[in-house]
Amino acid sequence: MRQSISYEMILSCFTSRLLKPLIAFFVKTRLTKRESIVRVLISLLRGRRSLMVMFLSSLAVSAAAQETLTLQRAIDLALKQDPWLQQSQYQQLAKENRSIAASALPDPRVSVGLISLPTDTFNLNQENMTQLQVGISQVFPRGDSLAIKQAKLHVEATAFPLLRTDRKAKLKSRVTQLWLDAFLAQKTIDLINQDRDLFEQMTDIAQVSYSSVSGRTRQYDVIRADLELIQLEDRLTVEQQKLEIALAKLGEWVLIDQQSDSNRSFDLDVALSNFRVSEKRPEIDLLSLPILELMQNSNNELVKTLSNHPAILAIDVKHQASRKTVELAKQSYKPQWGLNASYGIRGNNPSGIDRANLLSIGMSFNVPIFTDHLQDRELAASVADADAVKTEKLLLMRSMLSALKKETQQLQRLSERQKRYSSQLLKQARQQAEVSLTAYTHDDGDFSEVVGARITELNARIASLKIDVDALKTIARINYFFTDAASNGTTSTQQDFGE
Repeated sequence: MRQSISYEMILSCFTSRLLKPLIAFFVKTRLTKRESIVRVLISLLRGRRSLMVMFLSSLAVSAAAQETLTLQRAIDLALKQDPWLQQSQYQQLAKENRSIAASALPDPRVSVGLISLPTDTFNLNQENMTQLQVGISQVFPRGDSLAIKQAKLHVEATAFPLLRTDRKAKLKSRVTQLWLDAFLAQKTIDLINQDRDLFEQMTDIAQVSYSSVSGRTRQYDVIRADLELIQLEDRLTVEQQKLEIALAKLGEWVLIDQQSDSNRSFDLDVALSNFRVSEKRPEIDLLSLPILELMQNSNNELVKTLSNHPAILAIDVKHQASRKTVELAKQSYKPQWGLNASYGIRGNNPSGIDRANLLSIGMSFNVPIFTDHLQDRELAASVADADAVKTEKLLLMRSMLSALKKETQQLQRLSERQKRYSSQLLKQARQQAEVSLTAYTHDDGDFSEVVGARITELNARIASLKIDVDALKTIARINYFFTDAASNGTTSTQQDFGE
């Protein structure tokens, strides 16, 4: 049977921790010898609010200087101020301008010369062939090469909207992963802090009980309580490190109040603003609700579904451009034509009689006769490049199929674990903590069992939180695969693998 504990012992324990409300509670309740200080403390900590006023006030002061960043705002900021998207628009504009320039003929060449000037006298009228000649020439490219070049560049320009859509989807997934990493670390810190106060009080109680001749706490219990508290502090340090790393990585994409004008320099002080993620867990829905039914279909059905992905459509555009390159290589078998005209002005002869001016008109063309080592090789190289692009599409499709199956299977397992934790593990961990406390209160349990049960409950709550966050991260990764180019205002001609 436990003996009563003196009020002086309680006062000496808690006065150093400035917990006057707790002292008043103990004095007011007039503890009997059958009451456990641990049980009363835990019941008080569950309903306390005044004890945490100073702690919460300090948190409020520090949080006031931080901007709370929701997931949606983080995504909006990242999409709004991604330099890559602006770069892509400039590249598309450059490609479109080049496609217009490619349809123009080469500039004509103008020549001016003094022809057949005698070197003995340098007299312009001495020789009949002496003349001031002005000429112009124009080269016409082979076959339809100009139209094909224009079409090729125009096709290449249509890939940029698709690439931007793919970039936005990747960026949304990336920012979501980083935001959830910060959210997990931040919520884990909150959970550990909630139990750290409890373990600090339990450690003090164990030390007081061990020091009292009337207590039954063993030295092992004191060491165990101290050890658990130190381990909690270490876990807090680890989670704080994870939080800082996640926020630093997220800061790469989150630039607060930055302008999209490329002529303005970025304010790095604003880019590195102090912020924290919001406390509310976001809701992320699957873009393709019947995902599990879809995964049961054949790979060919999944290929049809993924064929509208902007990354796949961008490769289709690349393949169309490579086919234009093949057509352009075939034009090298056709001759390249050139026209030239010149007008020669002659002076009078020595007798003063006018000489007739001379007009010359000509045409030139090359004859592609030796094609074995030039045109044939260029055509073969262009065909090989086009086939390589088809292989690139096949490789990307296989990679996406494999990644999608992996993510969906992981989501299934996470869903199973979520149900198990919500229906069984969390409840049993809580019951185990309460039962161990009740047993210890009635002198039928061990102090180390109380501590172990509380640690088990904390670990279960942290594990449940991590499962929920991992499920959200998995959904975000799955949603990337179901990004539809048509829904983002971009279209492209879809091609089969065999084309």
